[in-house]
Amino acid sequence: MHRRKFNQLSLSLASLGLVACSESAILNNRTSVKSSKFRVWWIQSFYPAETEAISQIVAEWEKMHNTKVEITFYSDSLINRDAENALKNGNPPDIMFSNTAEFDLYPRLAWQDKLVDVSDVIEPVKDLFSPIALKAASFKNGITNKRSYYAVPIGQLADCLHYWRDLLSEVGLNDTNIPKDWDGFWQFWQTAQDRARSMGKKDIYGIAFPMSTEATDTIFAFEQFLVAYGVELLNDNGDLQIDNPENRKGIIAALTKYAGFYKGQYVPPSALHWGDPDNNQSFLSRNAFMTVNPGLSIPASQQFDKEVYNKKMMTVEWGQAPNGKPLSYLVAVKHAVIFAGSANQAIAKNLLSYIIQPSNLLTYLKGAGGRYFPTMPKLLEDAYYKDSLDPHILAATKFFKNTSSFYTALNPAYSEVGAQRIWGQAIGSVAQGKVSPEQAADNAITQIKNIFSQWK
Repeated sequence: MHRRKFNQLSLSLASLGLVACSESAILNNRTSVKSSKFRVWWIQSFYPAETEAISQIVAEWEKMHNTKVEITFYSDSLINRDAENALKNGNPPDIMFSNTAEFDLYPRLAWQDKLVDVSDVIEPVKDLFSPIALKAASFKNGITNKRSYYAVPIGQLADCLHYWRDLLSEVGLNDTNIPKDWDGFWQFWQTAQDRARSMGKKDIYGIAFPMSTEATDTIFAFEQFLVAYGVELLNDNGDLQIDNPENRKGIIAALTKYAGFYKGQYVPPSALHWGDPDNNQSFLSRNAFMTVNPGLSIPASQQFDKEVYNKKMMTVEWGQAPNGKPLSYLVAVKHAVIFAGSANQAIAKNLLSYIIQPSNLLTYLKGAGGRYFPTMPKLLEDAYYKDSLDPHILAATKFFKNTSSFYTALNPAYSEVGAQRIWGQAIGSVAQGKVSPEQAADNAITQIKNIFSQWK
């Protein structure tokens, strides 16, 4: 069975609420035979338009170059694990585009010299990319001890905030009155829950924030809190500066606020055990007034219902930073990479160069329906974003005017902070009252310093 057709069918099933399993999950334990085919592993979308867009772009390239591409679409939960298994078996794909690999997998593989330097893909169009996108695509190689481009930026996303306008109305609150200041902003959602409780609504919470070690969404949301509180763990050279007293103070404040939502019972109790989909489910089940989630996959799931999409569910910017200044939004840049073990490196670079031609990239990103946003600023000037009548895309576009990047691009050692779920552990321990925010901060600081001291 042709993989492209097979996985599009799987995607259709996923859009109906079923979980599609990657074919490689079944084959993981079989003896691997190195493939000579030109293989691309791409993240599976939540809806067909995104998959159709990248499939069409690849098909056009195939026709132009008379070269067949075996493209397989993977779920978020499988692609990174299966890539590592393929690397161990000496049979990785040629190209991979993952939704989460920038947090721990890509920086580590670049450090280990297992990714191809793609500078010759980036350089011809370097001026089109944002500084954040370029910064995020640059990793250090531990073998050569040099930094270079080991990833090609495809899209970016910020942690978007969504809420139910109609649920607020039911408790007598108007979304035109959401405060802009940091403390007032978060108090607004707690007030919504308090009013719901006074009306006998016991199954709705103010804030659906992940609190678990399992969810990568926990990492994203909490690191956004660290940015809000002015924490700068690494300098521009990638040097750890966690011993700075102001950083410790900011970590404590972030832990106090974030875990405080749980301690105050404004977050569902199950949040301590959530995986990445669970805050989405809690919110979409209307068990929470608001949630945060990377990109616009939550509203995109409701596009079929115009009443919900355009009138009931809203996307809004976060409040101002605690110091009263505009919040800098943490941006996750999503990359495609070429594995060093690829026997098709030249044509892999050619395909990636074709995909990131502005017109092709815009076609793919539009197909993604706001799941990802452009890493090329001029594409944000397209009417699809700038003059959009879509309330969610119009709101989310504002997030990319003032951005910050994750630390993994500055130093691959920080990828272990995510891999070991340091922040999730700290949040859980404070949320459950096992330690104070000060103790949790000091424990996290010690763990991070240990990771950096042992990084190889």
